[in-house]
Amino acid sequence: MKKRVAILGSTGSIGTQALEVIAAHPDIFSVSVLTAGGNADLLIEQAVKFKPEEVVICNEAHYERVKAALFPFNIKVYSSASALVSVVESDHVDVVLTAMVGYAGLLPTIHAIKAGKDIALANKETLVVAGELITALAKQYNVRIYPVDSEHSAIFQCLAGEQDNAIEKIILTASGGPFRGKDRAFLANVTKAQALKHPNWSMGAKITIDSATLMNKGLEVIEAKWLFDLNASQIDVVVHPQSIVHSLVQFEDGSIKAQMGLPDMKLPIQYALYYPQRLKSDFPRFNFIDYPSLTFEQPDLETFRNLAIAYEALEKGGNAACIVNAANEIAVDAFLHDKIGFLDISDVIVESLAKIAFIGNPSIEDYVQTNEATRRYASEMIQVKV
Repeated sequence: MKKRVAILGSTGSIGTQALEVIAAHPDIFSVSVLTAGGNADLLIEQAVKFKPEEVVICNEAHYERVKAALFPFNIKVYSSASALVSVVESDHVDVVLTAMVGYAGLLPTIHAIKAGKDIALANKETLVVAGELITALAKQYNVRIYPVDSEHSAIFQCLAGEQDNAIEKIILTASGGPFRGKDRAFLANVTKAQALKHPNWSMGAKITIDSATLMNKGLEVIEAKWLFDLNASQIDVVVHPQSIVHSLVQFEDGSIKAQMGLPDMKLPIQYALYYPQRLKSDFPRFNFIDYPSLTFEQPDLETFRNLAIAYEALEKGGNAACIVNAANEIAVDAFLHDKIGFLDISDVIVESLAKIAFIGNPSIEDYVQTNEATRRYASEMIQVKV
């Protein structure tokens, strides 16, 4: 039987590439659910091509247009928060690819896990915000979480066959983003257009800005803690500008395994969707001769404060990472709308972390309230700056 896939966030970078993978293997995969935020035109195009059973357009302003366009194809169309969490519970779904951006992916992921659906996780914020809760639920409902982030997929691949061997540490690689080597004086005046020019990867706006501030790597550090059951001291970050070595694992005997390849998200997507088998692909192949020099360097934590902030939140535990994530989402959105400067992003996060009440052992209700309170506080702070 074909593996039936629900894609949350099908019109984004990960979602569109996942559909390319599925289209290349129509004998193995089928699409059962597609969801999108507001890109109705692309969602309609995808639904007509892949014929899912259900579609969710989160922006209700587009609901009637999407419904009318898909009516001839007998595709059910919904537009509500409750629909987003209910479609992942459907009997015609085997695996849920969570490719939504930010906090919005948390509740659908929880519902998918409780429905016994395996998760292909591209929404790192889910584990950043509520990693302890999510991993406990996955164990309770016997659900596997397959990482889609290139770095976490690399770690996952390096651990294949190593289940009886303890990890000494993992090393997450970072490209360094468009501002690698720059100082704070330079960063004080960078523009949105400059920050959106990633040297190696083609991604959505939010994750591209996170890469420029190194917050993306900070979020990945927190995600790695929960995915691989590690302490903060077991997670290192190195800057690797070529983005060929996607991450590494060091074992207790000192041996290091690395996963390598050209920057292409379709490979980790494919690996997550069809694990443990590897599918034949026509992806471009890496050639050492084309890359005679692979370099590595320490990240600059003083200039790029967000990575240090993420480590601080990881060490603190509780709802600290939830605060960091919410403040970062608000600050990045403000930067993208020209309301604050690049360096102000870190300031908003630091002040939010200091002001929002810390909860050591949060429930799901505490996470929801923390997220809402942080967003309000960060938004008010940005209004003052404006």
